[in-house]
Amino acid sequence: MLTGWFLLFILFWVVFLLVTMSIGGFFMFRKFLKRLPKADGKSELDWQEYYIEQTRHLWGTEEKALLEDLVKPVPQLFRDVARQKIAGKIGELALKEQATHITKDLVIRGYIIATPKRDHKFLVKALKEKQIDLSPYEHLLN
Repeated sequence: MLTGWFLLFILFWVVFLLVTMSIGGFFMFRKFLKRLPKADGKSELDWQEYYIEQTRHLWGTEEKALLEDLVKPVPQLFRDVARQKIAGKIGELALKEQATHITKDLVIRGYIIATPKRDHKFLVKALKEKQIDLSPYEHLLN
C-alpha cells in the first residue's frame, strides 16, 4: 500500500502533470482553431500572412521601429505572435484604405484594433509613454 510521503509525492505529480498538460493543450487548441479555414477557404493566420506579404514594401524604417517599440512590453515568448498579428491588422487597414505607404496613424490604429480589449489599459500606458495623442483614437478604445 502507498502511504505517507510517497503517496503525497505521487498525488502531487499526477496533479502537476494534469495541470501542465491542460495548459499546453489549451494553447495548442487555440492555435489549431486559428488554422481552421473560414467560409472563404482561408484561415485567420493565412489572412494575416497575406496582408503582411501584400504590404511589406509599404513599410518604412520609422514605422518598423514604432511597431518594435509598441510590442516591447509583450513577454518575449509571445512577442513574435503579437508582432505578426498587429502587422497583419495594419496591412489589412492599409489595403482597405489603398495607402501608398504605412503611416504612424496606420500603425497606431492597427495596434489598437489588434490588441484585445482587456489589454487596452497597458496599450494606453504604452502610447502615453511615447507621447502619442490618443484623442483621434478614442472611438477605437471604447
